[in-house]
Amino acid sequence: MTAALTVFILPAVAEWDDAVARAQGREEAREWERALVARAQAGDRRALGELFHRFGPGLFRSVLLPRLGSEPAANDALAETYAKVVERLHQFTWQNVGFYPWLRTVALRVALDHLRARKRLVVWAEDDVARELDAANTSTPVDQQLSDRRDREAARAKVESALSQIHPRYARAIRLRVLEERPREEVAQMLEVTPATFDVLLHRAIGALKKRLSEDE
Repeated sequence: MTAALTVFILPAVAEWDDAVARAQGREEAREWERALVARAQAGDRRALGELFHRFGPGLFRSVLLPRLGSEPAANDALAETYAKVVERLHQFTWQNVGFYPWLRTVALRVALDHLRARKRLVVWAEDDVARELDAANTSTPVDQQLSDRRDREAARAKVESALSQIHPRYARAIRLRVLEERPREEVAQMLEVTPATFDVLLHRAIGALKKRLSEDE
């Protein structure tokens, strides 16, 4: 093999080997998940606990918290989701995309019930979640990684749309402190105010954002 061929072929071979290894790893993980679901459906509570441990954080972070707007509400909804999964696990039929899409659909139904019961001001309106449920029931399921990314992007798009319609100074305060999670003192310095004044500014900014979201709904 000439030096020129070595330069081009060997990296390609290494890249192919890496891709094959990743694919084999995903396949093994999917088979492990499938076996875990089968054990859970057979009554193995430890297997069910492993599934909740694996997928619960994603449900909380990407599905329930953005739609319900607070950690206590999302925690309540997650507990109710777990209860419904225990009740309906026998209805689940394995597909190649895994367990998460079905679990997400159960969580969306719970979130919709909570929104209807509480009438809270949140990023998602009832109709939004209802449309998501329809889509989940009629479209091809996707795996957890892609689903999480879509959920995060949707939440970010809703907030960004509302931010673009409020006072720019308010929007900047929210982006820096809430979305980028910068320290309070750092953001106050960037906005050229004292930390105490920034607290007031952020409180007013959040109020303006909530009003904008409410008007959008």
